[in-house]
Amino acid sequence: MSKWEKRPEAVAALDEQQYYVTQQNGTEPPGTGALLHNKAPGIYVDVVSGEPLFASVDKYDSGSGWPSFVRPIEPAHLREIEDRSLGMLRTEVRSAHGDSHLGHVFPDGPRDQGGLRYCINSAALRFVHRDDMEAEGYGDYLTFVETEHG
Repeated sequence: MSKWEKRPEAVAALDEQQYYVTQQNGTEPPGTGALLHNKAPGIYVDVVSGEPLFASVDKYDSGSGWPSFVRPIEPAHLREIEDRSLGMLRTEVRSAHGDSHLGHVFPDGPRDQGGLRYCINSAALRFVHRDDMEAEGYGDYLTFVETEHG
């Protein structure tokens, strides 16, 4: 895949939770996401556009109840937007090409890895196992799974 975009058929294929999170800026209940405890090697891509977002080597247990990452694979694949909802100031994270709501980024991540915590809804992500990456068109991202980057 070389072009990531939001396609109507991808949006139509979303389940209720995925639609709520990605298209209506929702949040899945903490501790319920299917990818929260995933420790397999691979990458996490936008469930709508397929654009690569996070690598398994950058995932950690933040104790927040949502999958957390210290950095994106490619910062250009994310957009950060000021979010003043719920009476607080936060930074929303959206996929750049799919325009999916993913979650938020906070400045309370591991200091030795940049200090950021990308707190992301499982419903916004699709996991691609390392063994399937080449076949699914993500071979160029295998280096992000094999070694830490940044």
